[in-house]
Amino acid sequence: MEPKSVSHNLAGRELRLEFGKFFTQADGTIAASLGDTIILVTAMMSDEAKENADFFPMVVDYEEKFYAAGKIKGSRFVKREGRPSENAILTSRLIDRPLRPMFPKNMVNDVQVIATVLSADVEVDPGPTAITGASAALMAAGIPFAGPLAAVKIGLVIDSKGDEQLVINPTYEQCEKGKLDLTVAGTIDAITMVEGASSEVSEETILRALELAHKHIEDLCKLQQELLKSLKIEAREPALLEENTEAEASFKESVTDEMIASVKGKTKHEFKEAYKKILKSLEEKYADQIENEVFTKKHLDTLLNDAVEKRMRERILQKEERLDGRKLDSIRELSCEVGILPRTHGSGFFKRGETQVLALTTLGAPGDAQIVETMDMDETKRYIHHYTFPSYATGEIKPLRGPGRREIGHGDLAERALTRLIPEKEKFPYTIWVVSETLSCNGSSSMASVCASSLSLMDAGVQIPKHVAGVAMGLITDEKGGYKILTDIQGMEDFCGDMDFKVAGTHNGITALQMDIKVKGITIEIMREALSRAKIAREQILKKMEEAIPQARPELSKYAPLITTLKIAVDQIRDVIGKGGETIQKITADCGVQIDIEQDGLVFITAPDQEKGQKALDWIKKITYIPQAGDIFEGTVTRIMEFGAFVEFAPGKEGLVHISQLDKKRVNRVEEVVKLGDKVRVKLMEIDEQGRYNLSRKALL
Repeated sequence: MEPKSVSHNLAGRELRLEFGKFFTQADGTIAASLGDTIILVTAMMSDEAKENADFFPMVVDYEEKFYAAGKIKGSRFVKREGRPSENAILTSRLIDRPLRPMFPKNMVNDVQVIATVLSADVEVDPGPTAITGASAALMAAGIPFAGPLAAVKIGLVIDSKGDEQLVINPTYEQCEKGKLDLTVAGTIDAITMVEGASSEVSEETILRALELAHKHIEDLCKLQQELLKSLKIEAREPALLEENTEAEASFKESVTDEMIASVKGKTKHEFKEAYKKILKSLEEKYADQIENEVFTKKHLDTLLNDAVEKRMRERILQKEERLDGRKLDSIRELSCEVGILPRTHGSGFFKRGETQVLALTTLGAPGDAQIVETMDMDETKRYIHHYTFPSYATGEIKPLRGPGRREIGHGDLAERALTRLIPEKEKFPYTIWVVSETLSCNGSSSMASVCASSLSLMDAGVQIPKHVAGVAMGLITDEKGGYKILTDIQGMEDFCGDMDFKVAGTHNGITALQMDIKVKGITIEIMREALSRAKIAREQILKKMEEAIPQARPELSKYAPLITTLKIAVDQIRDVIGKGGETIQKITADCGVQIDIEQDGLVFITAPDQEKGQKALDWIKKITYIPQAGDIFEGTVTRIMEFGAFVEFAPGKEGLVHISQLDKKRVNRVEEVVKLGDKVRVKLMEIDEQGRYNLSRKALL
């Protein structure tokens, strides 16, 4: 087949979708390019249903290739690219999230999407292009996918006149220096996914950004349709979960509306107990059918869950009645504490209903910053946020396997929510590590992590100017276009609802947001209402947090390291380091400190206490001291000559005390006054034209 391609000018860069350029054995292969960035996207679907699957088994992988950016992996010993970086995992999630709702409900075919970056211009994020390419590849493969779907990135930059300007397809630099970094995915008709960070941007600006994004998304969706018209695509039928009519009939015979209505509760425990009670009665009643494999316990569990979900949605839509009795716009009970752990540098405890998160802040030296090596660029992170979600948080038993994609994603979201409020290195030179321990979860633990971390940072004395709070908004829709927005969704509302819209920010504006949906898309108007309600809820949460700690503590914990800074001349750096690092190693060993020196001559001394830090500081000051005529020193005699004695008056600096300057009286032999190794007070009389130091003992007698 002849290669087919279509192209579109996206903010000055050509976005091209090409079919047939690269041949693979995949069901669908698209080369998606934006300028010099080229991504090979493949899509595959199994012919049969995955065995024992009870959910849609799709896997999306984003492959960073260092050769794409003309780089060789930095590790000295391992050059082969191995496990994906956190950036690659986050981009894999970014691609997955808008695609997943676009497949038929109850589909159980294996689907795999792989996006491999072949060329990267290291100027623009490849993620949105990969989403657009994935949509085209799925459709080219004939896979049952309700596309087309596309994505773009939006930035907010300050122009030469000082005005804010929304830009499409911003560069990395524009995102970093600007006030907004927003990725939006959607169909021709609606938005399906939002992911972003911002510098306290208003809700109205976010909505303008979404409207701008959707205009370009429409163009990219039409571009895919144009490409697909030129291809002969054979539609494939999905494999769906089989329904068990015997189980359905038995369920309808035994379960009444009153029984379904009894499954509710203010707490997760109350809800689960009510649910288990009905499920257990069904299992006992139909024990023979289960034993004879007419149907399984799983069939009954699924039918009961569907019935409870259906009733929950109906009650919200018709009577605005939630499972725990709250109003649609109300927040669960809040509680905040700080300083609850004695030896950590900072601790914050945030409770919202049954969701509880404990956040711990640790302060370290500048050298403790994380070096992140990716295909696009290498960066140094001095604010690091990790999110944990152990099995006991939901009352389950699971093996500990380290952080998964969800934990990495939630940690990144919380980090983005707070990172733009972290003080600059010049004002607060510490490396900051925050860990959010999810102790109990009944929905919205990622936003609770933001709140707990804000409390913890202030408790640690990190001078963030204000608190950041987060809340998760939900949505219930019907087939007629009706909808209800829910504030502060709990677990069941998240699981059974149509939207999870997380919004974090301060009193002044939004700092991070993330939206995922389970329907085919939502309108700007729904998002406008959700953002408005989220702002009201955020204000309530911030007020509660401010009661616990209104501003950052003025002093650090006594267990936190002390950092002293000193600026030296660039050409003095080698003097402090010494030959082969000998000098700096001696200072760190003798003083028990850590020393970090930047290229501009800024020196950071991290010490466990003030005495050790001062000792190291004095040492470096002596090394970098620039002598001035008239200064007085206590030096050491290093050499004796017939005409005088050489004295080291500062580290690495030696001067001559002429025999005539040793004493007021006449001296015949130098040894009559000083011997090798003697300590002697001297005054710097002059620095001659050759840079030699002339000293005098006589002037001080």
